[in-house]
Amino acid sequence: MSVKQRIVAEIEERGPMPFERFMDLALYHSGGFFASDQLRSQKAGDFLTSPEVSPLFGETLAVYVEQERDRIGEPFQLIEVGAGSGSLLGPLLDIFPVDVIAIEASSAAREALSGLVPVSEHLPDRLRGVVVANELVDNLPMALAQRIGGTWRERWVALDGDGLAFVDAEPRPHVLSWLDAYAGDVPDDGWVEVQLAAREWLTEMVARLEAGSVLVIDYGDTAENLIPRRKDGTLRTYRAHHLGPHPLDEPGETDITADVNFTALVDVTDNAQLVRQDDFLTGLGLRQKLREIRHQELEAARRGEDEARLRLRSLKTEAETLLHPRGLGDFRVLIVEV
Repeated sequence: MSVKQRIVAEIEERGPMPFERFMDLALYHSGGFFASDQLRSQKAGDFLTSPEVSPLFGETLAVYVEQERDRIGEPFQLIEVGAGSGSLLGPLLDIFPVDVIAIEASSAAREALSGLVPVSEHLPDRLRGVVVANELVDNLPMALAQRIGGTWRERWVALDGDGLAFVDAEPRPHVLSWLDAYAGDVPDDGWVEVQLAAREWLTEMVARLEAGSVLVIDYGDTAENLIPRRKDGTLRTYRAHHLGPHPLDEPGETDITADVNFTALVDVTDNAQLVRQDDFLTGLGLRQKLREIRHQELEAARRGEDEARLRLRSLKTEAETLLHPRGLGDFRVLIVEV
């Protein structure tokens, strides 16, 4: 049974489903986008995250991990949730070897990680160290709401002939509470992705953390700064490194994502700090590293070492992408320290 067939069968049996249920089935259940035998975060896959763009992302995070180990001492463990191909952990561990575990639900990703680090589908009950979630929470199932005539309405998923369509629904109390707290001043007809699971995930991480920190790195912004994007909402799909079809058109065949509302995450704890990715990486020495690479590139050119010069130029260009103010540099980094 395909993902779409499973969704259709459930709707036929139970009626229209909340969007977070649709998203959960489309991404994580058998045959879902992240439950297939394909590794998604790679050049031959569907998208690239910062660690795939440049190994200096993981190398730079190693500085933060070492600082945290020095701050809280041993025992200490690094945990990456949604570790993908290991493109973050590999370069990081080359710089700062540390006890580590990768948490990954995708069987394809677990296979890619095997031999590099210990892998599990489940978090330890207690955490002491650093928990990293890079481009994870934007994929956690979310409800969907629209502002109509000054009031909130949910958008559920129903059958429409051979396809699927959004239908109107009374907002559930927990969805309405989230909207009232974190949606902001959304204009009429505006769309909001209600990211309850993201908030629940961070709440759980903080509750398990005895000492150390949680890093949430993702695209998105504060509720206030997301208002200009609310006319059409930020829900979208990706496939083969390009924007994909409407989220309801091909469930299981595309990534489904939305900009993260960091206001809802900052509110989880009094210990949260929100910064831009370019500022975060600069504070850990990435711009200084780039200056050193530029100097090495010039030296290689002076000596006529063309292969080394080209390698260094490529490394520099990739790392500069991490800091681009209208690209990856505009990602947000949420830091929760305990």
